[in-house]
Amino acid sequence: MPLMADTSIEGSPDCFAEIASLLDYPMFIVTTSDGEERSGCLIGFATQSSIDPARFLVALSDKNRTFRVASKAEHLAVHVLNRADRELAELFGEQTGDEIDKFDRCSWHEGPYGLPVLDGPRAWFVGRVLGTFATGDHVVFVLEPERGDIRDGSDRLLTFESVSDLDAGHGA
Repeated sequence: MPLMADTSIEGSPDCFAEIASLLDYPMFIVTTSDGEERSGCLIGFATQSSIDPARFLVALSDKNRTFRVASKAEHLAVHVLNRADRELAELFGEQTGDEIDKFDRCSWHEGPYGLPVLDGPRAWFVGRVLGTFATGDHVVFVLEPERGDIRDGSDRLLTFESVSDLDAGHGA
């Protein structure tokens, strides 16, 4: 819906922040292991970026533990969340692996490449990290999806609006 003249934010330094607040991104949980440590976090900055070859972009905050572990890993697991996964979103979004082992508090199994794969989400895939680049307070991991699974379940995605009340384990 176009902005009306009396509600315009044109020229405001907060213009982009106001526009971005209108977006309702799907939420994901990314898990990884570097062979010694495992980690995972809730993310909202992710998207498919190519069809052929298949590519997916995941942006991780440079302040959280998952970023530090992922920086030493060759693969990441991306879990697609639906509304039934709210409890997992709370665990992986509000807690930090610097203080607790999130995997002790949920059901998971060892997946491809030794990655922790969560048992709850309807869909997940593992991607090989092709490269990374900094975009500000987040670092983008370019993934080549290799293996995954789709389970039975609801198709209603868990979105940013669904988790906007969570208190982040780490700031952006």
